[in-house]
Amino acid sequence: MASALEDVQAEDYVEYFLFPDGIPSSTSKDEVNDYLRNIFSVISCCAAEHKSEYIWHKDPFNTAPILDDESELLPPHLHGTTHFGDNIEDEWFIVYLLIQLTKDIPGLVVRVIDTDGEFLLIEAADFLPPWADPETCGQRVYLYQGEVHFIPPTNTNDSEDEPKNLIPVVDAIQLIRSCPKNTRAPQPIQNAIKERIEGYPSKIKEDLHRTTISIPAEISALLKDNPSLIASAVRAFCERDPIDKRACRNMAHFKPDNCVPTSVLFTKCLYAMLCHEKAVPEKRSGWVLPPPSSSTFKMYNLGYKVACGFEILVDRAKKCGENPDAGQSSTPVQICDLSDNRGWSMYLNSLKKKEYFKDLLEGSKEYTTLLDKAKEFYLSNCTSSSKVLPDSSAGHEILSRMSSLKLDIKALKEESKNIPPPDDDSWLEISPEEVDLMLKNRYGPVKDRMRKDQLSGQGGLATVLGGFLEYMSGMEGAEFPTQGTSKSSSKTFSGKAEGSTAPKSNGEENENVAGDSKLNFDPEGFSCAVQNILDFAIPEDSWDLNSDSDDSDIGSYEDEGEMDLNEIKPGKKRNPDAELKQYMDQMDRELANTTLAQSFEKKASKMEKKVQSVQEDDSFDDVEDFQPVDIDMNALKNILESYQSQMGGAGPASNLLGPMGVHLENLAKKSSDKNDNQ
Repeated sequence: MASALEDVQAEDYVEYFLFPDGIPSSTSKDEVNDYLRNIFSVISCCAAEHKSEYIWHKDPFNTAPILDDESELLPPHLHGTTHFGDNIEDEWFIVYLLIQLTKDIPGLVVRVIDTDGEFLLIEAADFLPPWADPETCGQRVYLYQGEVHFIPPTNTNDSEDEPKNLIPVVDAIQLIRSCPKNTRAPQPIQNAIKERIEGYPSKIKEDLHRTTISIPAEISALLKDNPSLIASAVRAFCERDPIDKRACRNMAHFKPDNCVPTSVLFTKCLYAMLCHEKAVPEKRSGWVLPPPSSSTFKMYNLGYKVACGFEILVDRAKKCGENPDAGQSSTPVQICDLSDNRGWSMYLNSLKKKEYFKDLLEGSKEYTTLLDKAKEFYLSNCTSSSKVLPDSSAGHEILSRMSSLKLDIKALKEESKNIPPPDDDSWLEISPEEVDLMLKNRYGPVKDRMRKDQLSGQGGLATVLGGFLEYMSGMEGAEFPTQGTSKSSSKTFSGKAEGSTAPKSNGEENENVAGDSKLNFDPEGFSCAVQNILDFAIPEDSWDLNSDSDDSDIGSYEDEGEMDLNEIKPGKKRNPDAELKQYMDQMDRELANTTLAQSFEKKASKMEKKVQSVQEDDSFDDVEDFQPVDIDMNALKNILESYQSQMGGAGPASNLLGPMGVHLENLAKKSSDKNDNQ
């Protein structure tokens, strides 16, 4: 039960393991501990040189010595976990730091993963070998001497056993250090990772945004001493809950009486979050903003939001400090009302996401029992833990500094006269063309893009759809024809289906499947086996006007009372085709009185030819009323209607045809113009 209550890990984290060289196996634990502490000091100094100006979105880069880990059988190492929140750049900056550390510290081997596992391979998914997939690549990706190292399985022809027998980390580290040339990842993989972290450390300054805001003098002094507090304040404001909003109603700690203009440094991610979050101060708070049309509105509006963030941090710290010694007492904790406790609210939501309460009805006896155990665990272990209240440390820092803070408001106002002008924030506005260019630079141009003249008629689009439907689907889903079938591993890591290919002969198809996935699958044989089991066959939808089959009279309608499909006379062989035909006839009679058939486009010209060919045959008098459906025209019509109903947004039509290289903007416009002319 305790393990379930302790497992409240967030999903936005990156985890890293640093394995230093030079630790003899016969060394005592005390000596190993001293050695790790020395390495820790070296790593901290090296990392500080690269991240001196960096503003972390949530957690900073940090490591701690780990002597042993019996659960994962890891050698002595340094371990760290960083939650990056909404700013994914923090994760890749950590990758840059780790690569630099492997260059600066001889013999250092690093393993880095996140919630997706070996995310470095996901970045290089298009260049992986055929055997690589998420199940076979665990504990096989490392950083060493500034490069990516990728340990292949010992037997690539029998990789199905690899997930069961993962290579031990100790063996992997030894193999990398002894034979680095054999484990070095191919150059395309190296280039993919280097391209992702290209620009650091100069990229740090490019990701910053400086602007002028009006904030209380206390906050101005706090940010001057510790600029990184702005990240905690912005996140606290943007992620505020009803309990946090209560603190913003009164603004007990940060009044607008002594506000001063201050130049504040944000990351672009934090600045965008703050700008797009709406807030209106209440009268009781004392804050009054100028009208939105005023040139100073943004300066005061952003300042109010930042002040609210600091107010929330202080309020959280005070609530967290109400019972600072919780968890140290060995006596049972009395269950109390935690309805207004923000930490408990976050902890309870995390438990619900982890399905701690299973499917129990809220308020039931078993649910209440689990709830009481969770409250007891929270009061004993989590009330003063930054794991549940990640911003409580920032709030405590603000409280401690404010108690000894000496303000010189006149000096702050004098400094505000010489502050630099704010940076241009036009980067907040981006056009669709710029988005397309960014996607093109990031993921490359769309392959096999359809030409406009190919989509000008119904045949072009229908041909594309028909070709897609003819493609074979793999065990993990369908693949769009334009995506290719070069590497099964890249499809798996990038979320594409594995094993999809164009239609081939039976021999080629079986050979390809057997060679790539070790699975010999015969679709026709499988279909026949299922058909034999069910004893059920679907007849072909075709007419044979010259057929003399004994079943030619099946088409005549029968009364519903005469249809007993479950009754089979002794000695008479069951005819599943006839049974299905009776079902179809019954369905036709039920739909005959509806207007459903009128909603389909018909092939009138072809119908005339069919009528002429059967005019002399009295047994087909009803053919004159039959008009075959134009499949291509109906598909085109429905797709255009779906696209027009999307009104330019995402929807079924664009999501289906976009990855295939089909873009309906011009086609929809042409269809609309044609309808207007008619």
